[in-house]
Amino acid sequence: MKNTIKILSLITIIMVSSLLIFATKNNSENEEKVKTTLNESDKNTSETYQIKALKIPSNLNFAGEKIPLEKADIRERIDRELLVNTYWQSNGLLLFKRANKYFPIIEPILKKNGVPDDFKYLAVIESGLQNVTSPAGAKGFWQIMSGTARENGLEVNSNVDERYHLEKATQVACNYLNAAKERFGNWTMAAAAYNAGNAGISRKIDAQKVTDYYDLLLNEETKRYLPRIVAVKEILSNPTKYGFIFEDEDLYYLKPTRFIEVDTAITDIALFSKNLGINYNILKIHNPWLRENKLNNKSRKLYQIKIPSEI
Repeated sequence: MKNTIKILSLITIIMVSSLLIFATKNNSENEEKVKTTLNESDKNTSETYQIKALKIPSNLNFAGEKIPLEKADIRERIDRELLVNTYWQSNGLLLFKRANKYFPIIEPILKKNGVPDDFKYLAVIESGLQNVTSPAGAKGFWQIMSGTARENGLEVNSNVDERYHLEKATQVACNYLNAAKERFGNWTMAAAAYNAGNAGISRKIDAQKVTDYYDLLLNEETKRYLPRIVAVKEILSNPTKYGFIFEDEDLYYLKPTRFIEVDTAITDIALFSKNLGINYNILKIHNPWLRENKLNNKSRKLYQIKIPSEI
């Protein structure tokens, strides 16, 4: 009887040991499989999506004025804006799409006023080429304050706000930039003044005894302003270099339009639109400067209202 018990105990020990060895082997094999799978996953990820450091081009300029990349802080500021704007991919693609739609309006106005073409990228960083409003109350693609708008002949009230009129707002921006260039001597400082104001830049120059934007100690927004413009210019000028892939059909386009001249009040713009064969929404898309469903026009001013050429 004692021998039988010993034999059964020995068998039990052998079976438990075998199970433990089998379990350990299986666990090791499973761990190895998981490890292999993770390694394969990592490999696939690295092959399909790569976050690369960017090489800064040596010939960067703004409006023909060289960026002093030999200065370490300037190089780092440019690097930051290239990285931020390259890897914010959804926003980048939208900028390409909108630029294709609105640059053809902006470019000839800049050219007519002798303002370098690079300033179209200033509008990009100001608003993303959208009719937005800043916390300070600046509005439109060019983020113009109401006082500046009125000083330059734009109508600004609850009924009409021509800061949302792209052609007229671009002209105001040109006026400001040309005056700033005359005052500060170069286009880089003119761009900085567009952000910080002429008076603001003048105070910095007087206090710090330097006249070069890249030598001034500025607040964070103005400090990033020129590097951001330069980075956006570089990326939008070289889409495939920065990983943006699209076809012409993916971009946005302006629809052909024609003008209706109006020199009287319009009491109901929605009804006015309907009589033209369109709706209120379509009319407002083409004329965002009309702020209400009416046009008071007590002065009998001549307005040009855009409507689609093909209705």
